[in-house]
Amino acid sequence: MAESPTIHVDIVSTEGELFAGDAKAVFVAAKEGDLGIYPRHAPLLTLLKPGEVRVQTPDGAEHHYFVGGGALEVQPTKVTILADTALRAKDIDEAAALAAKQRAEEALRDKASHISIAEAQAELARAAAQLKLLERLRKLRG
Repeated sequence: MAESPTIHVDIVSTEGELFAGDAKAVFVAAKEGDLGIYPRHAPLLTLLKPGEVRVQTPDGAEHHYFVGGGALEVQPTKVTILADTALRAKDIDEAAALAAKQRAEEALRDKASHISIAEAQAELARAAAQLKLLERLRKLRG
């Protein structure tokens, strides 16, 4: 039986490398919608929105990451994710995400806030995406 093809994946942020290895598939939240990337995918370059990156490895394991945005480059044998910020899903601090969401919502209500509306909206999107990922993982384990 032939071994199933894989694609090399690198997930890198300003803090360092989070993942480097082979995968059967990668799933990301791109600006224009969610993408599933498999070996021999057509070349692609797109921006990522805050959300989950899921990597399925050849051994059947799934690795979950949160990215706060960034860029995705796909080549037929390689996927590179350059993230603004990135965390392993297990490292997300739910209390901090809830507090950030609340601060951003308050800033959006208070037009005289010291941060811009765009900054507050970006912070809200990051916090909401982290909380959504945590909720999804709870349902998978439940």
